[in-house]
Amino acid sequence: MIESVATPKNATPKSKAQPSQSANQSANQPANQPANQSANQPANQSGEQRSGPEQAAPTSQGWMTPQARSTTEQKASEFRRVLEQHRGERQLVALQDFPDPDALSCAWAYKLIAQQYDIRCDIVYAGALSHQENIALVRLTNLPAQRWSPQVLREKDFSVYQGCVYVDNQGTTTQFQSITQQARIPLVVVIDHHTAQGELNAEFIDLRPQVRATATILTQYLQSGLIKFDTNNSEHVKCATALMHGLRSDTNRLMQAQEEDFLAAAYLSRFYDTQLLNSVLQASRSKRVMDVIERSLRNRMLQNNFSIAGVGYLRYDDRDAIPQAADFLVTEENVHTAVVYGIVHDEDDDLEVVIGSLRTSKITLDPDEFIKEAFGQDAQGRFFGGGRSMAGGFEIPMGFLSGFNEASDYTRMKWEVFDAQIKQKLLRLVNPDDDILT
Repeated sequence: MIESVATPKNATPKSKAQPSQSANQSANQPANQPANQSANQPANQSGEQRSGPEQAAPTSQGWMTPQARSTTEQKASEFRRVLEQHRGERQLVALQDFPDPDALSCAWAYKLIAQQYDIRCDIVYAGALSHQENIALVRLTNLPAQRWSPQVLREKDFSVYQGCVYVDNQGTTTQFQSITQQARIPLVVVIDHHTAQGELNAEFIDLRPQVRATATILTQYLQSGLIKFDTNNSEHVKCATALMHGLRSDTNRLMQAQEEDFLAAAYLSRFYDTQLLNSVLQASRSKRVMDVIERSLRNRMLQNNFSIAGVGYLRYDDRDAIPQAADFLVTEENVHTAVVYGIVHDEDDDLEVVIGSLRTSKITLDPDEFIKEAFGQDAQGRFFGGGRSMAGGFEIPMGFLSGFNEASDYTRMKWEVFDAQIKQKLLRLVNPDDDILT
């Protein structure tokens, strides 16, 4: 959600296991060789793999279920029409403030598709990349995403953009929503795999909560012919690798994947670079992340197979240590659900916000319902968090109490108040017979 899940953050959670494909790859196989192609078997001149009696490769449409094919054909036709109407324009692809691999890879795929219609896209986010795999993904693939700091946001001329695009989010988890609205930039496209988070006024909307990753949707667009990936094109290979990583991370190493997700992964296997993906997945955790995990272990409270841990104050750049700590705590014996939270301090804006992540292995626990019931909504009716299968996240502004104070007694008391309040809200669901936290 490698993130927290895409909720008022997201969230977004993601797995960090080692890839299974790399062990099967020859040491002599070129870096841009697709996983199911022999090192000695060249791609043909068009970039497609050979097919024949010895290799009966399905067609692109053959990699989808009948229902997915019908939906994709309809949506792809609408998508083409919208893109054609905006030919030659410049668009802002706004990611959630803390983008995960699914968001990053899908934004890249959208950019490549839009290029077919002479549409220039700037992929931007206002938060930070803090998870080591996200950083490695961007650096190793040269993924064209930019962080715009608060100063850049204040000075940027948004009049150069004729449209805004949300990919793997619906505007509720990005600072760009209010900015683009103030700049009167029309919302052109929304593509997401989460349930609707409010009324959307976009020219093209594709929400498919039945799939586990937005990367599945973008891959189906590729299969429909919106762009033809070529194994001889390094950018296509890297984007396919990013999509595979996004799909893999949002499905917990494919363990929570649906049939459509598996088929999308099968299609991507023709193009992605297993060695590159392996390098992304082997990125090391920083010492600060390990310190947060250690704090979560030391502070955890065990109740009814829940592990609840507050980790205190964190730097803005270390935000993704929270979901990693939750990933770790949920592996403890006799624990089926872990919730980890902390106060994240944004030095640029001198703001503080409570960030939390939930991980569960309990099939009957719905993270989305649990978090929404625990923390409720803000004054505008927006939930402070939500989730998807096996994972969730929440983000609660601290309002008047937000801001750094050098007095250690004050910061300690502030943490104790928020820590007790969050625990009380959680324990009302974990131990419904108990009145309050003592």
